[in-house]
Amino acid sequence: MSQSTARMLTKALQQASPIIMGYLPVGFAYGVLAQNVGISLLNTVLMSVIVYAGSSQLIAVGLIGSLISPLSIIVTTLIVNLRHLLMSAALSPYMKTWSSLQIAAFSFELTDETFALHSQRFVHESPHAPEEKRSALAINLLVQSSWVVGSWLGFSAGTLIPDVRPVGLDFALPAMFITLLVGQVKNGLHLMVALLSGSLATALLLLGVDQWNVIVATVVTAALGATLEGSWNKD
Repeated sequence: MSQSTARMLTKALQQASPIIMGYLPVGFAYGVLAQNVGISLLNTVLMSVIVYAGSSQLIAVGLIGSLISPLSIIVTTLIVNLRHLLMSAALSPYMKTWSSLQIAAFSFELTDETFALHSQRFVHESPHAPEEKRSALAINLLVQSSWVVGSWLGFSAGTLIPDVRPVGLDFALPAMFITLLVGQVKNGLHLMVALLSGSLATALLLLGVDQWNVIVATVVTAALGATLEGSWNKD
């Protein structure tokens, strides 16, 4: 391994480490739940390799345990993952010089957490430089690897931990999101939009909009933030 590759991987690991520390316990929780509802080890790990969407995987496991029809599971997880359209649209302007293969590889491993990280990285570091492209892909690969490992470990320990809530693993994902959000809040407008978005998503959830609440809250508050940004910066 060349020194430049070693430096790139070290930097990628440093930037990905907050997400990895969150993905290991959340993936562990997913593995425990999958084992408890009777999903095989092979299918548990394959879901983390092929589907690779934490919230959708946790939802799917719960629906499988409730004996919901496969079609309902597919439609539900599709709706939950529609937010990826928004994330892809936000990052696409930074990837105009990427090849189709690079974009496909990057998009396959894009999650809420890596989106937050790359949104910040692409602003400060040129995503068009070959080294930065490799770094972005390495970050995604390291993060997914931690999710797969966490899933496998959780399944292996599933018989010993029938419920993840007493050990606090169910809070790992919200804690990780809070950490990533704090790093992106740069001014009062960002803070206002973040608080309003969370409040709106929660209100919609309490009103029974449990599949579209995040998407609706994101679109509404992002539009509001974009509308106010010009006058806010002038002030």
